[in-house]
Amino acid sequence: MSATQSVKYVLVTGASRGIGRACALRFAEEGWHVFLNCRSSLEELEKVRQEIQEQLPGQCTLVPGDVGNPEEVRQIFKKIYQLCPCLDVLVNNAGISHTGLLTDMTDLEWQRMLDTNLSSVFYCCRSAVPPMVTRKKGRIINISSMWGTVGASCEAAYSAAKSGIHGLTRALAKELAPSNIQVNAIACGVIDTSMNSWLSPVEREALEEEIPAGRFGTPREAADFVWQTAHAPAYMTGQIIGIDGGYI
Repeated sequence: MSATQSVKYVLVTGASRGIGRACALRFAEEGWHVFLNCRSSLEELEKVRQEIQEQLPGQCTLVPGDVGNPEEVRQIFKKIYQLCPCLDVLVNNAGISHTGLLTDMTDLEWQRMLDTNLSSVFYCCRSAVPPMVTRKKGRIINISSMWGTVGASCEAAYSAAKSGIHGLTRALAKELAPSNIQVNAIACGVIDTSMNSWLSPVEREALEEEIPAGRFGTPREAADFVWQTAHAPAYMTGQIIGIDGGYI
């Protein structure tokens, strides 16, 4: 096998911060070629690229763009396929949050939530799957939330989008299992990222007390779990796996 063929390729969407950044670094630590995506935080994405290139054995390529936009996803994958024939792993991590009453949410906010958190998974899978089917090998890991399982008050749109990821994961896993492609979702609990930075110290402490583990999870813990899922037995597919400190 040539050196080119031995390289492993992964796309991480929403890779500029939080869980996505931690996933990108985790795969790069193992020598993978990581395609780094984000929509708007380009300076932060560039910092991730520099960290990988300067400190880690892996390689990386920036593929910025809005994965909630189907045409931009086509352009992202066009660039990816100029550099590799097929992704080994797709990590659908891009996501936004919205807290507030359902009756106060605008049409635009609802649509943006669905585009970023759910449609992006569909668009990226649609572009990633054909070469995987041809090769009869691949892994798709969708980053979801425990709220997709049980729902959260004042986060109806977010919960709905994440629940949609769960349904898509289970259905696509059945569709792709004959092609030896595994599709799983990780339902994260409260992870210590900027998505939770709006919490006051008092609110944070109260939330930590609700979690049996007594703390927030770390992005590195989530990334380690993504890495383990990418290397789980091939018979594990269609699963929604929780990492939430015992919260649900």
